Amino acid sequence: MLQTVVHYGLHFLAPLFIALLFFRSQWKAVYLILLATMLVDIDHLLATPIFAADRCSIGFHLFHSYWAILVYIGFLFFKKTRVVGIGLLLHMATDALDCWWMNSMS
Repeated sequence: MLQTVVHYGLHFLAPLFIALLFFRSQWKAVYLILLATMLVDIDHLLATPIFAADRCSIGFHLFHSYWAILVYIGFLFFKKTRVVGIGLLLHMATDALDCWWMNSMS
């Protein structure tokens, strides 16, 4: 239960704090962009089964691959893609924390 609360808290509340803290004048637009980066989970639709509670997304799904994460890091270097990069990397960090949590409990 705690893992689920932390996971979804990081997906929904951390972007709000980032938007308010670093992008105060445009926080609403930035928050929506950060939330939109959760669409990266569309790659879960390519997996069978689509959802597996014990599966780590990092390194398994296409948009959660290490190559994709390198591209997301690259987004940070360009002003036009920086917010998207922040959102995608936050998403990957949240999913990585989830993977760590699953592995430490087994």
